[in-house]
Amino acid sequence: MAYTAQLNKNVSVRTLKTLKLKGEKFVTVALYDAPMAAMAQRCGVQVVLVGDSLGMTVLGYDSTIPVTMEQMIYHVEAVARGNSKSLIIGDLPFMTYATPEQAMTNAARIMQAGANMVKLEGGSWLAETVNMLSERGIPVCAHLGLTPQSVNKFGGFRVQGREQEQAKKMARDARVLADAGADLLVLECVPSELAAKITKNISIPTVGIGAGQDTDAQVLVINDILGLTETPPRFSKNFLVDAADIPSALQQFVEDVRERRFPEVQHTFD
Repeated sequence: MAYTAQLNKNVSVRTLKTLKLKGEKFVTVALYDAPMAAMAQRCGVQVVLVGDSLGMTVLGYDSTIPVTMEQMIYHVEAVARGNSKSLIIGDLPFMTYATPEQAMTNAARIMQAGANMVKLEGGSWLAETVNMLSERGIPVCAHLGLTPQSVNKFGGFRVQGREQEQAKKMARDARVLADAGADLLVLECVPSELAAKITKNISIPTVGIGAGQDTDAQVLVINDILGLTETPPRFSKNFLVDAADIPSALQQFVEDVRERRFPEVQHTFD
């Protein structure tokens, strides 16, 4: 098939900030191997997330908590071999950034494996860590809302930010993390109105997943895009069901995000 949205040059942190300023949506896909990474590049996916979600989507765990640094490095290396133009984000897994010093050591390992940015889950308590990483040249993607590494604390996979105090805290955390030097912010399973407010009030781009239409970008896991998830989450969509093949499904996701056709109302939370 013809690829209509191939990347012509490398995507950088500056690229994403420019897109936010222009009001242009960008596309993120969570994936874990070289062939899918290469396809994402050909389909025009600007950001590839090697998420610790691989624990559930690839390794068969029931949460992200068992995922190790060695597993993350293995998959980041694979993705980096397949994709030279998309910006690659690598997750730091559970309890590998409990202190700034630990975060520095493990962030360096992920970057050396081929990531262009590291992702951390948590609120304003991470400000010192984000600042330390940023000052030393390591781009950081923060992650608020439903943070899967905290699933035991939340009591399950639940929408976050519906209560007024919780929403205020999330908005404060977003500003603190941006001010500390974060370059990107993932908002997962957040009411669409709150996600829109956060996106408007911080200078760094936001990436939504179950966070409404008004974030600067959207992300889905490749398994959800291709209908491989046995019980798909509400915010996901199977793009393969109406596509001729896998590349067509991925391209449809790219086009629907950019043209603001995805997410629709049924994929969001109030």
